[in-house]
Amino acid sequence: MIRTVHTTRYVTPLREGGSLPALVEADDDGLYVLKFRGAGQGPKALIAELVAGEIGRALGLPVPEIVFMELDPAFGRAEPDPELSLLLSVSAGLNLALDYLPGSLAFQPLAGPTLDPELAAAVVWFDAFVSNVDRTPKNPNLLLWHRRLWLIDHGAALYVHHAWTDATDPLADAPDRFPLIGNHVLLPFAGDLAAADAALSARLTPERIAEIVAAIPDAWLVEQEPPGRRAGERWSAFSSDPVDEPGPQAAPAAEARRAAYAAYLTRRLASPRGFVEEALDARARR
Repeated sequence: MIRTVHTTRYVTPLREGGSLPALVEADDDGLYVLKFRGAGQGPKALIAELVAGEIGRALGLPVPEIVFMELDPAFGRAEPDPELSLLLSVSAGLNLALDYLPGSLAFQPLAGPTLDPELAAAVVWFDAFVSNVDRTPKNPNLLLWHRRLWLIDHGAALYVHHAWTDATDPLADAPDRFPLIGNHVLLPFAGDLAAADAALSARLTPERIAEIVAAIPDAWLVEQEPPGRRAGERWSAFSSDPVDEPGPQAAPAAEARRAAYAAYLTRRLASPRGFVEEALDARARR
């Protein structure tokens, strides 16, 4: 079960990348990095963050705890910065947040502690499976905290879903070999990728995938607010047609789109796994 917490204090914006996350305090007295539903990437970035992050946790990888976070509209009204005020206002309601790791340091490939080759291979396999384009030497999205490597920021994973519509067959994208795995920051440090494939593919069952996908909120699946939105207008996550506020009538559409994610990931896990072959080929070319 993914916990739901409520924002009690907006601490500071984290002006990194295009999504403008923020450091906030919640009603459990914890500090979290809040990812906003109303940011430029829209709800699909939160879907990717949730699904990929929970897959990583299911595989035993070091991903900070993920929580749902309710944001009160009052935070937007109280923010003096117009850009942040708009972001807070359009993100009122359910968002996503990750446990904050105080004092953590950005991972530097050529500095710091020696990497465990088995862990590096597992991270490469995981990122290839979820098609994460954002784990490169320029942008590793890895932190060192208490001498341990932590994986963060998975909003750019599952990039193929940005092209999905209700007329799209997600299974057509599932065999993608993901050639961008050749740019992975940990590929030079990875150990036995075939062994990682055997261990992780057995751990990630279709049933576990279904459980993870079931956690995607209906609202994220049936609405999207692009940067050019008109005030008060809602948008379908799988099409460019404006739709009404999600209600009971939206539940069947949300369930169908949730099933599309489960089908895509389950098929991607089926053998033969082209993304594993691509990672092995990329490793051999180095």
